[in-house]
Amino acid sequence: MKKNTDPITSVRRAGALLHISSLPGAYGVGTMGKEAREFADFLKKSGFSYWQILPLVQTGMGDSPYQSVFAASGNPLFIDPDVLAEKGLVTEREAAENKIKNDGTAHYGEAYEKRFSLLRKAFARFDRTDAEFIAFSKTEFLDYALFMAIRKNYGNAEFRFWEKPLRFHQAEALEKFRAENADEVDFWLFVQFEFYRQWEDLKAYVNGLGIKIIGDIPLYMAYDSADVWANPRLFKLNKNLTRRKVAGVPPDYFSATGQLWGNPVYDWKVHEAEGFSWWIERIRLAFSLYDVVRIDHFRGFDRYFEIDAKAETAMGGKWKKGPGIALFDAAKAALGDLPFIAEDLGSLDAGVYRLMKKTGYPGMKVLQFAFDGNKDNPYLPQNISENSVCYTGTHDNDTLVGFLNNLQDRERKNLNAILVPLLREAKIPAHVSTSRAEAAAMRALALSCRSGLCVLPVQDILLTGGETRMNVPSVASGNWRYRLKKPMPQKLAEELKKLLEKYARA
Repeated sequence: MKKNTDPITSVRRAGALLHISSLPGAYGVGTMGKEAREFADFLKKSGFSYWQILPLVQTGMGDSPYQSVFAASGNPLFIDPDVLAEKGLVTEREAAENKIKNDGTAHYGEAYEKRFSLLRKAFARFDRTDAEFIAFSKTEFLDYALFMAIRKNYGNAEFRFWEKPLRFHQAEALEKFRAENADEVDFWLFVQFEFYRQWEDLKAYVNGLGIKIIGDIPLYMAYDSADVWANPRLFKLNKNLTRRKVAGVPPDYFSATGQLWGNPVYDWKVHEAEGFSWWIERIRLAFSLYDVVRIDHFRGFDRYFEIDAKAETAMGGKWKKGPGIALFDAAKAALGDLPFIAEDLGSLDAGVYRLMKKTGYPGMKVLQFAFDGNKDNPYLPQNISENSVCYTGTHDNDTLVGFLNNLQDRERKNLNAILVPLLREAKIPAHVSTSRAEAAAMRALALSCRSGLCVLPVQDILLTGGETRMNVPSVASGNWRYRLKKPMPQKLAEELKKLLEKYARA
């Protein structure tokens, strides 16, 4: 058997999944402040080597981190008011006015109103002659800042409604707009500048503990984004820049009519003709934020599901050929070997498996998907290879406790018929009387498997129910709201340390 040499999975390790928005704290959503460092300290004490988060991007309607105004943006809500006060950009009283009671739910709307008011006060006191800021203002973030400023000027209307010169990103019109709206453009540059400074400080702290951060790069861009506006040639748009073809997935585990995402699909022929330069830059920026990058919807690089923009469901979509290995070869040639995790879930075929083999990237094995009764199920522990990352569930799954509580009688019988022998074989107590105890056994089973890396959502570390689920795919509202009410209990760190040591993951 070929030895596993992937840097992520060649040594047995464990990680925890918790997005920044889900951290506890006083400011409506989690921030990059002291609570983030306290969580990193907990991971260190518990023996975890990785902290996995969702995309850090600035979110829009629906609060999804998979829909953003700019792929390289940071979420302004993650900027910590206390850190702004420490820098003298706001007063302690002004920071305190941002506080919102933490009830275990992310309050995006209220936090948005308070945080942007605070950020404008901070910007008014910020030294715009700072050399680092001037250099930052000449990067790709200028397109983002122009996009946000123009958008505000048009009452937040989508860019397809802007007057033609601005809609079509004409240089003369943009220069004129920037000259007339310098303060607003610089404000948005400042927001990202401050985000990146706080993130770099947090990442340095986390890395200093010996913990690596796993980030996430979504496959697609939001239609109303600086990415699409500044690069329309790279997407399948109509001549007036409206969407022509959009992305989604066919009917699957999550939805009987498929998922209609609405993101414009790429014109891969143009990307290839340009040497995948846009993607290479995007990947470079991702690795400036994260130590390891999970590629969302990896199967879309082999074949992607394309749907007419006028369709109401994804059922009439068609599979189209993606860029395949050519994109990853180009990225490797430009940036060297990169530690990726491929999200290879969903509807897979021989082409995806071939692409996985060519890249050598570890794929994802989700334990909740293992119990359909098929002995060849790729998520069963005995079918998992070392070069993979095992999860009890992802941000799209119910928690383990919620998953077990929602099983129908027949599903419960099928699960027990498979799970009990697996637990006994792994020498994990199989006689359990509650969903929490059964979830704890499944968590131990995931840690015991051959995957080089095992990642546990914090909800499965805490064994909380379905009310703490992060996201329900194809449901438009009520997602991404889970938050810890308080820091992780220190006693639990001791228990986790022993558990990770038992399965040689410490």
